[in-house]
Amino acid sequence: MATLWVLSCLVLLSGAYGCGVPAISPLISGYARVVNGENAVSGSWPWQVSLQDYTGFHYCGGSIINSLWVVTAAHCPVSSSHRVVLGEFDLSSNAEPIQVKSVGRFFRHPQYNSQTAVNDIALIKLSSPATLNDRVSPACLAASSDVFGEGESCVTSGWGYTNGVTLTKPAKLQQVSLPLLTNTDCQRYFAPRIEASMICAGASGASSCMGDSGGPLVCQRNGAWTLTGVVSAGSPTCSPSSPGIYARVSFLRSWVDQTVAAN
Repeated sequence: MATLWVLSCLVLLSGAYGCGVPAISPLISGYARVVNGENAVSGSWPWQVSLQDYTGFHYCGGSIINSLWVVTAAHCPVSSSHRVVLGEFDLSSNAEPIQVKSVGRFFRHPQYNSQTAVNDIALIKLSSPATLNDRVSPACLAASSDVFGEGESCVTSGWGYTNGVTLTKPAKLQQVSLPLLTNTDCQRYFAPRIEASMICAGASGASSCMGDSGGPLVCQRNGAWTLTGVVSAGSPTCSPSSPGIYARVSFLRSWVDQTVAAN
């Protein structure tokens, strides 16, 4: 079995920009891959953010859940000197209508375990509210009661490596459609225990990779894209024949709600 590696990297809104319905429609061709990826349609995943250090280096992803809050992974090394870039598609372009926000506060799940990747979720409170528009809008959050079934097709996106061996980086946002696995099936691939706070997807010729960490795994519920998982861990070489491990948002939803309400 593969050893585990860690990928390095609420409140529904009223008005025109509710959650989970992009103003710019995504185009998903099926089982392409973030590893050897498929370009997303620019602006079609409007909750996707790029976490960057003070030099502008992208190291992790994240998902907007309302105008002030972003969900990411607990293992992402977020610092007050870093920036949250919203509305980005092409990291090499200086012409995009992005919004650059400072990190106001960072909340890592108190029971996060860096050795096992249990509870690998964190929240960033932006220093000032995002302006919601066609390219910047929130994903819905999976409810605690939501059940996501084996074989259900969901989508993950990010700027992580497109080849886990050569460490090739894309400039443009990549996307991939992945089937969900049961935790029992996922356990066959990994020596560490697959816990209730995790959900697995992939092993279908596609994979997340380093740099995708903290980014979204979204599934459709009632016509809206719902944040089901947070990119967490997987095969050391980003093997497309192994599943990726994601923090299970439905299991961790109560912590998200409590943290947002208290801050």
